[in-house]
Amino acid sequence: MSSTRKSRPTFRCSECGWETTKWVGRCGECQAWGSVAEAAVVTSRVSASPVSAQAVPIGQVSVEESQMRSSGVAELDRVLGGGLVPGAAILLAGEPGVGKSTILLEVAAQTARVRRRTLYLTGEESASQVRLRADRTGAIHDELYLAAETDLGALLSHIEQVRPELLVIDSVQTVSASDVEGVPGGVSQVKEVAAALIRVAKTRNITTVLVGHVTKEGSIAGPRVLEHLVDVVLHFEGDRNSRFRMLRAVKNRFGPVDEVGCFELGPDGIEAVADPTGLFVEHHAQQVPGTCVAVSMEGRRPLLAEVQALASPATSDKVRRTTSGVDSSRVAMVLAILQQHGGIRLHDRDVFVATVGGAKVLEPASDLAIALALASSLHDRPPPVGLVAMGELGLAGELRRVRDLPQRLAEAARLGFKYAVVPNKAAHGGKERLVDGLKVLEVPDIASALRLLGFTGQASHRS
Repeated sequence: MSSTRKSRPTFRCSECGWETTKWVGRCGECQAWGSVAEAAVVTSRVSASPVSAQAVPIGQVSVEESQMRSSGVAELDRVLGGGLVPGAAILLAGEPGVGKSTILLEVAAQTARVRRRTLYLTGEESASQVRLRADRTGAIHDELYLAAETDLGALLSHIEQVRPELLVIDSVQTVSASDVEGVPGGVSQVKEVAAALIRVAKTRNITTVLVGHVTKEGSIAGPRVLEHLVDVVLHFEGDRNSRFRMLRAVKNRFGPVDEVGCFELGPDGIEAVADPTGLFVEHHAQQVPGTCVAVSMEGRRPLLAEVQALASPATSDKVRRTTSGVDSSRVAMVLAILQQHGGIRLHDRDVFVATVGGAKVLEPASDLAIALALASSLHDRPPPVGLVAMGELGLAGELRRVRDLPQRLAEAARLGFKYAVVPNKAAHGGKERLVDGLKVLEVPDIASALRLLGFTGQASHRS
C-alpha cells in the first residue's frame, strides 16, 4: 500500500508559516508584507513500514508511566491539574522580563530535590549567568544539570548523556538545526526543533518544558503549529510595575484550562501566592470615599480587588476619563447608566478609576463596584465598612446575575467582609439573607443599590 502526493507550487510566509497556492504580497494570516515566497516542492512516496508497538484494546494500555508528579510548586500544579506528566510537552510563553526563566529554574530545583534528574538547557544566557540566578534563589542541587547550547544536535547529545526526567529548554526560538534552512526562530527552524524535542520527550518519557517568546500583540511567536504540537500551553502574565504574576493554561490535554496560578516575584526569586487577595485590597486606617471591593473570578478562583474612583471638578472644558486596571469602555458605559438611571451627574467632572496593586478587573461583574465607588467619590461619603459588590449593569439600569455567585460570596465571607450587594431578579429590592456570617443584600437595579447605601440626593461640591 502506498500514497503519492502530486507536485504543485506552494508559497509560504516566512513569519508565520501560512501557505497558499499562489503568490501574494501580503500574508493572509499575520498580515506581514513581502514575507511570502515560493517553498521547495516535495514529491514523496510513503510505503507501509514496521510498527513501533502493537495496537491493543484501550483498556489494556498501562497508565502507570503517565501518572502526574508534583512539580514542587503548588500553584503550577494547580494550573496543570495535579502536576507534571512524564512525556508531556509544555510550552510556557510570556513577555520579556515577566519571570519565565525564574519560575522554571525553581521548578527544576524542586524536581531535583526529590531525586529526579533535571536538565536545564539555556540558549539565551551563559551557564554562569544562570548559576548566579540559582545562587540568589537557592536553586543549587546535584541532580540539577545545566548547559548552554543553541545547536539541536548538541542538545540531543546532552539529553542522551544526562538522561533526565525533566527537561527545560530556554528558549525554543534560540535553538537551530544545522541541516534546516532559515535563521533561529524562523518558521522552519522552530517547527523542526520543536518536533525533534517533542519526539524525544515521547519516546524517552521525559517531561519537556519549552520557553516561547511572544510577539508585541501578545501571541506566541513562530508558527501556529507549535501550539498544536505540544500538550500544554501556559501563559505567564504580569505588569512590570507590579510583583504579582499570573499563570494561565490556554491548552491542557491532561487537566482543566480554567485554573489560574498566582505568584509574587521578589529579589529572592518567585514565590507561590495561595491567597493573593491581600495584594489587591488596601487596608485603610479609616474608611475613605471613592472605594469599593469587587469580587472577580480568575478561572475557578475568586479574587477580591479594591476599585478606587475619583470624581473631581473638571479643570478644563474637556473632561478627562482615565482608567487603570479596568475596562475603559465599561467605565464609560457605567457613567452613562449612573447619569440616566441613578441620578449621578458626572458630565462636568474629571473621572479617574483604578485598581489597587496592579490587579486587572475586566469582567462585567465588576460594574456595580465601579458604580458604587464613583457614587461614593461624588458624594464624598465612604461605603459601609466591610462591603463588597458584584453585579453586571444593563443599559436599562438593571443588575444582571453573575456566574459563580456562591463561590464569590464564600470567599468574601472567609476574608471577614460583612455586607455584599448582589443582583436580584425580583421587582423589589432590599431583600436580605445571611451566608456564613455575610449579610447579602439583593437589589434589582442600580437605583435601588444607590438608595440602599445612601448615595442619593445632593452630591458634595468639595473640590
